[in-house]
Parts: sequence; C-alpha cells; structure tokens
Amino acid sequence: MTVRLRIALTILLTGLASAIGVIVTVAVAFERFDHQSSWVQGNAFLGRVVAMHDDLLEQRERHPEEFTAFLRSLLLYEPDSQLYLLGPDGRVLASTGPKPLPPGFKVALRPVQQAVQAAARGDPRQAAYVMGDDPESMATGAVVAARALQPAEIRPSARAAGYLYLVCRPPGLPRSRLALLAGSFVSPALASVLAVIALATALAVWIIGTVTRPLRSLSDAVAAAAREGFDSAGALAAPEAVPRRDAGRDDEFGRLRRGFQALLATLRQQWDELRRLDRFRRESVSNLSHDLRSPLTATVACLETLEQRWAGPAGRDDERRLLEVALRNTRNAAAMVRALGDLALLDEPTFRLHPMRLDLAEVLDDIALRFAERATRQGVALRVEPQGVALRVEPQGVALRVEPRGAAPPTGPQGTAAPIAEIDVELFERALANLLDNALKFTPAGAAVTLGARRQGERVQVTVADQGAGIPAADLPHLFDRLYQSRQSVAPATSDEGRGLGLAIVKRIAELHRGTVAVRSAPGQGTLVTLDLPAASRARILAAM
Repeated sequence: MTVRLRIALTILLTGLASAIGVIVTVAVAFERFDHQSSWVQGNAFLGRVVAMHDDLLEQRERHPEEFTAFLRSLLLYEPDSQLYLLGPDGRVLASTGPKPLPPGFKVALRPVQQAVQAAARGDPRQAAYVMGDDPESMATGAVVAARALQPAEIRPSARAAGYLYLVCRPPGLPRSRLALLAGSFVSPALASVLAVIALATALAVWIIGTVTRPLRSLSDAVAAAAREGFDSAGALAAPEAVPRRDAGRDDEFGRLRRGFQALLATLRQQWDELRRLDRFRRESVSNLSHDLRSPLTATVACLETLEQRWAGPAGRDDERRLLEVALRNTRNAAAMVRALGDLALLDEPTFRLHPMRLDLAEVLDDIALRFAERATRQGVALRVEPQGVALRVEPQGVALRVEPRGAAPPTGPQGTAAPIAEIDVELFERALANLLDNALKFTPAGAAVTLGARRQGERVQVTVADQGAGIPAADLPHLFDRLYQSRQSVAPATSDEGRGLGLAIVKRIAELHRGTVAVRSAPGQGTLVTLDLPAASRARILAAM
C-alpha cells in the first residue's frame, strides 16, 4: 500500500468517524433535549393540578369510582402521558392507563422522591429530568414528574401521604416526534454531512497531492539510483533534474531532497575514488605479476640447471641443501605471483566466462586422474563418487570402472538428475585443483579424500571432503580472505604454498558462476568444502542431446 493511499484512507476514515460522531452527538443531544422539555412540561402540569386540586386524596376516598375518570379528564390535552396516584410506599392507587394493574402494584419510590425534590428546586433550568418506572412497561424507563400530596389538616405531617405521579411519555419517540426529527434534523444533517464529506474529499486530494508529490519524486530518484547505480544518480544531483514547482521549496521535503542530493553526490564521489583506486590496484598487481613472472621463471630455470650439475659430485651436500631451499622459495614466489595475476584478471569488470554445459562428474574424473599419482605417493586414498562413473584411487594404485551411458536423459542413481551445469572448464578445474591440493596437503597417510557431485533441485553441489586434522573455528570466517594465513600449520586455509590466495581464487570463481562456496570443519574431524552452482535447466539439457 502506497503512502498516498494510506493518507487518503486516513483522511476518509477520519471524516467518516467525525461525521458519525457529530450525528451521534446531535442525536443524543436531541434526545436529552426532548426528555428535558417533556419533564419541564410535565412538572408544570403537575404544579397546576396540585394548585387547583389540593384534596386529591380526599376525592379518591369520597368518590373512588369517579376518581379515575377525573384523572383522565385532567389529561385531555396530554394524550401521550399517563397519570397515577401513588400511596406513600409507591403502591398505585389510581391510574389513567388502559392496561389494568394487579392489586398492590408498586413503582420504585426513589425516582419518585427524586422527581419531587427536582420540582421543589423551582428553577427548571437547574433541575435535570428524572427517569423512573412506567407501570405500563416496566422493562424500560420513562421521563417522570411527581408532586407530594398532603392531607387537608391544620398541622400537616412532614411525611408525604401520597404522590401524584406523571409518566410524561412512553419509551421511544411517537410518530409525530419522529416526523419532527426527520423533518428538522435528518434531512439537514444528511445534507451537511454530504457537504462535509465533499469538502473533506477536496481537501484530501489537495493534501495528498501536496504531500506525496515530492515524496514520489524522491522515491523515483532513489529507485533509479538503486536500479542504475551512481551513474544515473549524477543526473538527480543536477538542478535541472528537480521539478520547477519543487525547486524553491524550503520545507521538510525540500531539505530532504537537498540532503539526498548531497548524499548521492558524496557517495558518487567516493565511489569514483574507490573505482579509481581499485583499477589502480588491479593494474598494479597485474603489471607487477607480469613483470615478475619472467625473471622468476628464468631464476627457477637457472636453479634447476645448477641443481642438475651439482647432483653428481660429492662434497657439495651443503650447497645442494641451500640450492633446494632457494629453488623451493623461488617456485613458491613464482606460484604466488601467478596467483596474484590470475586473481587480478578475475577481478576485472570486463572479464567474461566461456561457459560450456558439462556433467560435473566427468570433470571430477579428470581432476582425480591428475592428482592420482600424488595421492598414491602420499598414501592417501582418493575417491570419486559421481553419478554414473565410479573411480577409486587407493594407496596401492588406481582402479577405474566406467559404467555405460545411454542416450536417455542423464540421471544418477535411483533416477536422480545428473549434476549438469554451465561452467568455464578451465576456471572450474582451477578451483577444484586448489581445493584438492589443500586436501592432499593436510591429509595424513592412510586417510582418504573424497570428491562428489550431486544435484539438489535447481542447484548442483560439488564437494571435496578430507580426513585431515580439521580447521579451528576461529579460522573458518576468514578462510576466503585474501592473503589470510592460518596460525595453525595444519590448517588447509590457504593454497599456493600457504600464501592465502588459493581459496580466494576459488571464491571468486564460484561468484563468477553465480554460486557460493562454504566450508564445514572441526579440529580432528576433517574438512568439507562445498561449491554450490546453478544447475542447467532440464529443457536445455534435453534440447542439447
């Protein structure tokens, strides 16, 4: 949900809530006003009746049959009200209602007394209406008025001898009042509500446009910078890129836009500087590697020639040992220079792969055959467990068993899909060679190194597992850092003779193939390195067969 829609919904809901609140408030106020006016009229009516007929109790005693008719005659002009004569305990003595009441029927005396006290205050503006019992409908209350009655005595008692009780109106509004309410309030209120909603809608459109227009412009600029990089961000920083209506804004949105433009300009400047430094680093490493490769190669050749000349004569043991150290270090330096050059080449933004669709099991076979002789010399069992080819290198020699492949779509054991992916063969073999070199370097005689490849959904996983000494947990997060060397001499954290570039090259090759590389290891439990690559789609595999 966009900010514009949220603001619109907020304004709409606020307007509706306000309109409903106004309607409810006016309806409640109208009801209270109607109750108050009914009570004022009823109280005044009872005052006139009591003033004109102060012997109501005596009249009932003298003429009980005619008293009810007398009460009804008093209500000739109050057809919606009912008049009752109550005893001092609230028992109904006489009633004008059409519904006969059971003998001894009583109403609650407390509201009657409250109505008497409210009438005694004199000023109806200071007295609130009283809700009491309606003998005709006890389930609901009604506006009531009451006056205390005293017998005709020389010294009247302070206690009331009875009450004249008026139910001003039965529960609910009569049709006449409903018609009055509809005519005087509903129609004008509905028109007012519609006018308020229309005005609120117009204000909402204006507010939404004013608030969200600069936000939308800013969000579009952010999206363009995220989509196209800092090259397009430079256009945003230019003054002509800002809309004319927003160019002179000095509010929060204007300051936000100017701050964002300044931020993008700073980031672009820093990005350009980083790109310049990175380009300088790559060019320097590449040039240095190129310049050092030839003299190191020549030095290695000279040392190898000298080694051959000194191999026969006796008495040159010390010279031969010094020569072996010099030759080993020179070869290490040459390997490191070559690795630096390769890594600089892989880091070039213009570097492109040359992918081919291959079964990775076959690639594992080739790598295993290349390292078979070395594994045999070290007494390490080199095992390959691909899908479709079984190859095993034991310390005694090489055992190779090739299973026939048909023309059907390639599958592995139990019908699993073959690990087919699009790879740059040269680079991928370089990555596997680095991993296998590490594994053999730190695996003792009598242990095993296992290569494997399998397909997991839309991914292909290539694993290199060894039974070496393992890697300490503190070194695992840094294995793929360039020029990182483990403090443990047995940790296969680096290749290229321990100079910290082998696994960095493996990681870069995996990234170029849109894959990842992960290591699981523990001291004394060996190491498992997993290359995770995208698998070739099944449709493209079938089309290529």
